Amino acid sequence: MHAATPASLAAIAEALAHLADPEIPVISLRELGILRAVREGADGVPEVVITPTYSGCPAMGQIEDDIVAALRDAGLPGRVVTQLSPAWTTDWMSEAAREKLRAYGIAPPQCGSHADTPAGVLKFSRHATRHIAVPCPQCGSTNTTETSPFGSTACKALFKCLDCLEPFDYFKPY
Repeated sequence: MHAATPASLAAIAEALAHLADPEIPVISLRELGILRAVREGADGVPEVVITPTYSGCPAMGQIEDDIVAALRDAGLPGRVVTQLSPAWTTDWMSEAAREKLRAYGIAPPQCGSHADTPAGVLKFSRHATRHIAVPCPQCGSTNTTETSPFGSTACKALFKCLDCLEPFDYFKPY
């Protein structure tokens, strides 16, 4: 493997910029906050740091494979490192990602759960015990209801708009 240089790290970041989430193809891994960093490893080898949206996310294997393929296709050295701490939070999603979710038909998270939590401290969500008004991504109405705590993937809940009657996923805040 080759030692990392600022230019090689920038080239790696550029090679990965187009990589989309395999479950939500309109959002890049960077916009979603899964692609955490491109850095020099302790041994000098470039590392691509990723964090799953939740433990056990089935897409992580595909994400790692996509990163390795993109590096190989670009002729760039590097390895993928999965970092679990700090845990991923919807606070890491870019505003562009939130808008792309909405345009794709998925209600974006309304807030994250870690914004006011010190690093290393676990915070338990009370989302299940309170009603939140989730705007319908189709018509914008907040006259919606949760029909299932799990949608098309475990990181989303299934909602229904009571005005336009369309079902939709809501990306749960973490």
